[in-house]
Amino acid sequence: MTTSPLPETERHLTTLDGWRRFIEESPLAPPRLTDGEYETLGEAGQAAFDEARLDHHARLLVVHTSVIRHTVTCGRRLVLLNRHAISARRGLIVSGAAGTGKTIAITQLGRAHELLDRARHPTAADRIPVIYITVPPAATPRMIAAEFARFLGLPVMARMNITDLIEAVVGVCTDARTGMVLVDELHNVSLATRHGAEVADTLKYFSERIPATFIYAGIDIERSTLLTGTRGAQIAGRFTLIPTRSFPYNSEWRGLVATMEGTLCLQRHKPNTLTRLDRYLHDRTGGMIGALSHQVRGAAMDAILDGSERITKAGLEAVPLDVAAEAPEFRSAGGVR
Repeated sequence: MTTSPLPETERHLTTLDGWRRFIEESPLAPPRLTDGEYETLGEAGQAAFDEARLDHHARLLVVHTSVIRHTVTCGRRLVLLNRHAISARRGLIVSGAAGTGKTIAITQLGRAHELLDRARHPTAADRIPVIYITVPPAATPRMIAAEFARFLGLPVMARMNITDLIEAVVGVCTDARTGMVLVDELHNVSLATRHGAEVADTLKYFSERIPATFIYAGIDIERSTLLTGTRGAQIAGRFTLIPTRSFPYNSEWRGLVATMEGTLCLQRHKPNTLTRLDRYLHDRTGGMIGALSHQVRGAAMDAILDGSERITKAGLEAVPLDVAAEAPEFRSAGGVR
């Protein structure tokens, strides 16, 4: 199945078109050329090739970490367990600090579910196996319902009340056999506020009306108000928690670095340069996979732009990282756990 190019505003995962593009895109990496082969391309060819390589390194590499594998395994198990449930379906919460791979984990679970659904129903073009939404800041119940509607491409009129929106969403999801709902940025919901409590109730109502497995992701959910009080007890009693953390310096971390190095498309990069620097990379990033990906991809892009075509320690050090990675005292003070 192929899709026509989408405007940038329609490439977001929170729209059906953007989600389907995410599922279907499998871009090929540019070939690795020798200096001689590169010279034969000519000026215009070299510019086009460099742009393709910059685009390649700009894409967020998905490395199938233990957290992603565990999330996919748990999520698929819950889908099976919920298959005949008529109420009180079980769900999953992926929780951790920023930059620990929560969104990647749940979107890879959603991707695995949708590809499996497509394989089982190859001729059913009207199915929408997965919905992905994010919780807006200071969300209200109507805003949550509107996020569902926006993903599905349903009109959201000012005159429509929340009941109208919910009924429209539930109707489409039921007809389209939606089996998984991904809700990201759940930390934007606080049960300490009236709107937050109403949003939690709205999500619960959606989970009762839509016969799907609900997957949540957010920052430090287990330390928030979402698992406290009567409403929190209901969530805690139905959802499995998968924590995401920074990686310790171990064989998995070294494997992550090696995998990222294997994706580089640089003409003069010396093999195993990054694997020999894996301890430095761990110290520099605090074991945060988001910071590691940013540093390696940024250094690769710099190497193309400055013509060096190789990553060195100096090149890695030249890439500024986020506050949490650059300031160990921020991590130790509790900014990142």
